[in-house]
Formats: sequence, structure tokens, C-alpha cells
Amino acid sequence: MSHDSSPWWHPGLHADRRPLLLTRNRILAAFRAWFSDADFVEVEAAALQVSPGNEAHLSAFATEAILPDGGREPLYLHTSPEFACKKLLAAGEPRLFSLAHVFRNRERGALHHPEFTMLEWYRAGTDYGALMQDGAALLALAAETAGVKRLTFRGREADPFAAFERLTLAEAFHRYAAIDLLATVSADGATDRDTLADAVMTRGLRVAPDDTWADLFSRVLVGLIEPHLGQGRPTILCEYPVSEAALARPSPRDPRVAERFELYACGVELANAFGELTDPAEQRRRFEAEMAEKARVYGERYPIDEEFLEALAMMPAASGIALGFDRLVMLATGAPRIDDVIWTPVARGRSR
Repeated sequence: MSHDSSPWWHPGLHADRRPLLLTRNRILAAFRAWFSDADFVEVEAAALQVSPGNEAHLSAFATEAILPDGGREPLYLHTSPEFACKKLLAAGEPRLFSLAHVFRNRERGALHHPEFTMLEWYRAGTDYGALMQDGAALLALAAETAGVKRLTFRGREADPFAAFERLTLAEAFHRYAAIDLLATVSADGATDRDTLADAVMTRGLRVAPDDTWADLFSRVLVGLIEPHLGQGRPTILCEYPVSEAALARPSPRDPRVAERFELYACGVELANAFGELTDPAEQRRRFEAEMAEKARVYGERYPIDEEFLEALAMMPAASGIALGFDRLVMLATGAPRIDDVIWTPVARGRSR
């Protein structure tokens, strides 16, 4: 039986995958020890939630609870442990981390899996710059634990021990697309779709009549910018426009941008971080806008977790970050696909 047609549990294929999986276990143990040494407490978030998250382009797995009286209530598998972790911040936990299995529908490929492990950690009373230092420490620790000097993916390399490149979205759009991004964002965060569309067309990218500003922003980011990030050394891409940072607070330096950064290595997005928004009224407004967009694009919307908004009013100033653990293991082991570093991959659908 060839590897291409073998299930993951076939002995020959498992023998090939096993060294990668054992490295995964070592990295997991090293990370737990690192967080313990830094006075974090590990928490476990329930996977079943009343809301899976309220980002327009995240698709969830839906289910329902059958109650003792026979009644039924809709539930979802969470796309992130974020809501639960922030409730624990509101409860008084100052430093916490979660290694959670999370679930995202409509996603499968070399870098995507329907169920994967997300490492999230939060620091109360700490600027989000501290998360950049945490990320640098963990990338270096992953490489050291795997016994490698470089992170690799599809011929691209990054030195996890080197000082990270730090690049704002405005700088990245100027450098790689020759677009003045912030000229299309006003002081109140409103965006100018037509001005961005004109600039995108001059770069040779497709512009459809129904494209929103966010669609065009994403097209430039994915097509012209991301391939350059994390080459040679990891990149921190920061200061996202406020419209692209649904759970982050605005920057005190420039109201057009938010305290959000993403971490890249080898052209792969590894982590997404926020200086957390703690204004429940503003958070509700953003969630409703995201769900309106979801309804427009996908014809569905998810409920808002009212308890989360209640907790947000009690939550201290904090910073938080989500890191795709499986992706980092991929880069540390040189695995070509995310399935190669997951012990029991989700079965693939079979065409009929």
C-alpha cells in the first residue's frame, strides 16, 4: 500500500511520522515548562460554547444540546478558547495559558486542519509588546527542542534565534505593494473602498464590483505581502487598521490603527496578538458588524455570547495571543503538511 493511499494509522506511514510526533511531544513539554517557570497557570476551556466566535470569515461546527426535559439548545465547537480565557481574566487570573483543541469548518490544506491545537496566553496589566518577547522565546525554544538551527517550509527558511523584523502594515503595503494604506483609513476608522480599489487595480490584482475594503486589503496582504514575511528571520507585522482588529483596542499613538500584530516565519502566519479591547459597547458594535458581513457573504450568523460581554466590563487591561502550535511544529521539524504533525488527523471526506 502506498503512502499516498494509506491512512495515517498504517504501520509504514506511522513509522515515518513517528519521529515528527515525538518531537511535537517534546516541544509541548518544553512549552509547558516555560509557562510554568514564568508563573502562568494552565487552564482548560470547554470546547462547547454558545458562540464559536464572531469573526466574519471563521466557520464553525454546529451541534445542539438535548436537555433532560427533551428541549434543545444550539451549541458550537469553539474556533478559539478566547472567550473562555477572557472570562477567567475577569475572574481574577493574572497570567494564563491554554493548549486547546479548536475547530474550524471550511478549512483543510497543507497549513489548515479542521481540528488543531491552539496555544493561547494572556497577561493582565501588561502591554502587548511583552507578547512579542514571549513569541521570540518560544520560537527559539521550539527550534532548540527540535535540535534545529532554522525553521523551514517549502524551501523558505527563518532563523528563530535572530532578532525579529518589525514591520507595520503601512510599511508593508508601501514596501511590497507601493500602496499608501493609511490614506484609505480615516481618523474614526472608516475606510475608503474606492481609493484602495484604484490602487489595487494598478498592482494587477483583480477587483470585483462587490469587493469591500476588507476584501481588497486581504487580497493585497495574501498576494503581495505575506510571501515576503519571515524570510531569513521571523517578522512581526503590527498596527493593523482598526477595521481589521475586531477584538483589539485602538493605538493611543494613531486612532486609525489597533494594537494587533501577527507573527510570521517562512511566509507562514504563526500567531495573532492583541492589546485587548475591554469596552463591551464597542465590542458589541464590532461583533454585530462582523455578523452582518458574515450574513452577507455566507448567509448565516452566530449568536453573541452575552456573558462574554458582561465579563469584558470586568476584565482588567490585558494582552493576549493565539499561536498555531501545529504550524510551529511543522516549521521546527520541516514537515510539509500539518497532517504530518497531528497524532490522529481528522478523516478526509470521500467522494461518492
